[in-house]
This record gives sequence, C-alpha cells and structure tokens, in this order.
Amino acid sequence: MRLVLEVAEEKKALDAVAIDLKGIATFTDAFVICTGQQRRQTQAICDAVVDRLRQEGERAAHVEGYAMGDWILVDFSDLVVHIFTPTTRDFYSLERLWGDARPLRAEATTARTRKKRPAPRKASGKASRKG
Repeated sequence: MRLVLEVAEEKKALDAVAIDLKGIATFTDAFVICTGQQRRQTQAICDAVVDRLRQEGERAAHVEGYAMGDWILVDFSDLVVHIFTPTTRDFYSLERLWGDARPLRAEATTARTRKKRPAPRKASGKASRKG
C-alpha cells in the first residue's frame, strides 16, 4: 500500500489516502484513493501503479474505467486502488461512504493535497461611486 501511495505521489496525485476495510468489507482489505487533475493524469497514475506493482510480482486482477479516466479502479484483490478526477471523487465521496473504515497512515508518504480555494469574499453593503 505504501508503494502505491509513493507511485501515485510520483505522478503528482492529490489527496492520496488509504483506508482499512478489514472486518467491514469481504472483497478487499483496503482502498487507496487518490485524485488526478484530468483524464490523462489519472491514466498515467494507473499505468505507473500497475507497472510498479508488476515489477514487485503483483498483478492487477482487473482494471475498470481506464478509457473514460474519470474513475479508474485497479483491483489487486486485498487492495483496491481508486483514481478519480476531482469532480468524480467529490460526487462519489468514497471516504464518506466507507466512513466506518479506519484511515491508514503510511510513514513514508507525503501525498500532495489539493490547494484549498479561498472563501469568496462577501460584498460589502456599500456601493462605491466615482464621479
């Protein structure tokens, strides 16, 4: 899992998190969830993760969503990797959906986070007039 997070970070993935699903889900032990800014980046993250884990002897059992690129799912059996575009990740909100799951910390991971946009300024009630 740490390797997946590191590879995703190398491809500039944002908001990478890992969650523990042991005892909650029967189909996998953990999710890694991350964001790419657009389709080409999500595909590049997927390619890098699949290639790097193949080098380590782990083969993906299944990859879904690669052609569209908004949500790519890579199934390594006990680990499922979800790679989203920002809008799709916000819409499906897997972290909220699996809210009972415990977040996992990978010591060596310094995953990038999305820059928060400043809150819009409220217009002051005063109109300015020039003249």
